[in-house]
Amino acid sequence: MRSFKVFVVVMLAIVFLSGCAQPQPEKKVEEIKIGVLVDLSGPLTTYGTSIKNTISIAEEDINSYLKAKNLPYVVKFYVEDTKVEPKITLEKVQSLYAKGINLIVGPMGSGEVRNIKDFVTANKIIIVSPSSTALPKLLGVTKPEEKKYIFRFVALDDLQTDAIVSELKSFGIKAVVITHIGNAWGRGLNEVIKPKLEREGILLKASIEYPEPLPADYSPYIAKIEENILDLLKNYSENEIAVIAFSYEEVAVMLAQAKSDSKALSVIWLGSDGTALSGKLLEVCEKSEKVKMLSTLFESKGKGFAELEKKYKQKGFGESPYQYAMNAYDAAWVLVLSYIEVLKEKGKYDADAMASKMPLVAEKFSKGEYGVESVSGYIKLNEWNDRASGDFAIYYIKDCSWRIAGIWNSLENKITWLEIPK
Repeated sequence: MRSFKVFVVVMLAIVFLSGCAQPQPEKKVEEIKIGVLVDLSGPLTTYGTSIKNTISIAEEDINSYLKAKNLPYVVKFYVEDTKVEPKITLEKVQSLYAKGINLIVGPMGSGEVRNIKDFVTANKIIIVSPSSTALPKLLGVTKPEEKKYIFRFVALDDLQTDAIVSELKSFGIKAVVITHIGNAWGRGLNEVIKPKLEREGILLKASIEYPEPLPADYSPYIAKIEENILDLLKNYSENEIAVIAFSYEEVAVMLAQAKSDSKALSVIWLGSDGTALSGKLLEVCEKSEKVKMLSTLFESKGKGFAELEKKYKQKGFGESPYQYAMNAYDAAWVLVLSYIEVLKEKGKYDADAMASKMPLVAEKFSKGEYGVESVSGYIKLNEWNDRASGDFAIYYIKDCSWRIAGIWNSLENKITWLEIPK
C-alpha cells in the first residue's frame, strides 16, 4: 500500500513537472505601422534622404528597446516619396490610410501639410512634421482644435524671421529684395517678415514669387531681381542691399542660371531652413560662395545626439544627420511610446486619446523619463501642437563647404557670431 502511494506521488510529480516544462504560449506581437512622408526626388532631397536614413536607425533602436522591455510590439516604417508636391502627398496619405496606417512622420513642407489637413483631420490620422514651419493660420487653421492631429517638432517661421532680421541689422542692410516659392511656406515667410522689416526701417523693394511646381527656366525671375537691385543702387551701396530667398534647393538652379556678371550676384543673399546645408548649393559653390548664402536652421541637440551621429556615420549615411532628421527620429519615438500608453490605458487604439497623450509623452521623452535620450533636445509643445521655442544656427558657404557663422538666441533675440562672413 505504501509503495502504491509513493508511486502515485511520483507520477503526479512527473505530470506536474511535465506541465511546467511545456513552453508557454508566446505573447502575440503587434506591428505598429508608421508612414514616413519625405522628399526623395524633389527640391528637399538632401534633407529627405537624411530623414529616411535616420528613420531606419530609429526602427532598429525602437525595436531593440521594445524587445529589451519585453513589450509585445514591433515597429515598421513605410517610406513614401512625396517630391514635396501637395497633390502627391495627399495621394500618399490616402494610400497609407487604406493600408491601415494612421500614424505618420511627415510630411516635410507646409504646403503639403495644408493640403492633407482636411483628410487627416476627418480620418483622425496623427502626423508629426519634422520641418513644416509656416504659422498655423497659413495652414488654414484658425483655432488649436482644428489642428488636433497635426504636430510639428520644429520651431516656426515667426522665430526664424526674427533671426533673419537680426542678421540684416548685423550687416547694416538697409534695403532688400525677396524671392520666394509660391506655396504656403514661401508666401508665409514673405508675409511674416514684412512688418518686421518695416519696424526696423529696412526697405522691402519687391517680393518676387516663382511658381510651384518649379519652373525649368528662372531667367524671368532673375531679371526682376536684377532690375530691383539696379534701382536700389541709385540710393544704396551694394553692402547695404540683400536678397532674401525663401526657397528650397532650387535656389541652386537660380544661381547657376544667373550670369557671372549679374547684379544679383553683387549683393549678399540670405536663405532660410530651406537652403541651409543644401548639397545642391555646393554644386554651384563659385556663385553661392560669392553671395554667402547665409541660411538659418533650427538647431537643437539632445543627449542622444552623439550616439545617433555615431550610428549614422557607421552606416555610411554621412557625417551627421540633419536637424530635420533628428526631429523625425524623436517623432518616431514619441509616436510609438504614445501609442503603447494609449493601448495600455484604453485597451484599444483611440486617436483622440493619442492626440491628448502626445504633448505629455513628448516632454517626458525629451527629459529621458523612458530610459531613452532625445536627439533633438527638449520638446515642449504649445497649444497648437507646435514646438514652442528654439534657437537658430546661421550657416554660410566658404571654401565650397558649409560653415557655421553664428547662433541666434530666441530668448535674447541676439546673434552670437562665431565667424563673420566677409
